[in-house]
Amino acid sequence: MLSKRWLCVATAVLFALSGAALAQGHGNGHGNGNGNGHGKHDRDDNRDRQHYSERDRDYMRGWYHDHERNGHLPPGLAKRDQLPPGLERQLRVRGTLPPGLRKKMVPVPVEFEERLPPPPAGCAHVFIGGNVVLVNRSSYVVLDIFHF
Repeated sequence: MLSKRWLCVATAVLFALSGAALAQGHGNGHGNGNGNGHGKHDRDDNRDRQHYSERDRDYMRGWYHDHERNGHLPPGLAKRDQLPPGLERQLRVRGTLPPGLRKKMVPVPVEFEERLPPPPAGCAHVFIGGNVVLVNRSSYVVLDIFHF
């Protein structure tokens, strides 16, 4: 009788542990960094994996302001080219560009590209609605984003 009880207890414990292991990481949770993109440190987490350095970001910011003052912003950066909020939310690091955003990709000018670090193989710097985006040309995965 005692051995049956131990067998039932051991089975229940084993079942509970296996269920907890399977459920781990699949809940909605309320902590930061749970993958839903709503954590207050979400942008800081991406800084570890960014391709654009602070020097590159300073250059892009200065280039944008110089061209904005002169009224010579290229397509993809002009005020009328800002993305609607629904598409802006879909533009995120390590995400795949949906077809609606792929249509809005504009190559960056040569003088702009020359000042940036060379993109990894198979990638390109493009403008998408007021953003500089480093994107994989074949899979459309976003590697880094600079918001103006």
